[in-house]
Amino acid sequence: MNKWFYHWAWKEEITDAVLLSAAEEIAAGRVEAKLGGCLYKKRLPRLGRGKSGGYRVVVGYKWPNDERLIFLYAFAKSKKANMSAKEEAALSLVAESFVSTNDKQLQDLLAAGSVREVQHHE
Repeated sequence: MNKWFYHWAWKEEITDAVLLSAAEEIAAGRVEAKLGGCLYKKRLPRLGRGKSGGYRVVVGYKWPNDERLIFLYAFAKSKKANMSAKEEAALSLVAESFVSTNDKQLQDLLAAGSVREVQHHE
């Protein structure tokens, strides 16, 4: 996840387990909307509630590469109906850039703290 998303998820108490579950659904093709290019919209449940009263998250993902998915942006459906065309275009550029990175570039992003890996806790 990018730095903005990490702070948002922490504030909203979205766990890595919820994000991993969403990532698995996205990799399986279960998304609410394909926004074009490698940008997708997925619903996440709000803590203690279901998905319908929850959040919309925007991810970058190049199917079928299930090893490279990035959570970019999120909003509560009750506070925002949708993204603007400018927001969507900007996020699409970021998503394309991220999914095109090689392993060294990804390691550099992780080391710099620009992105954070969702952890699988057992």
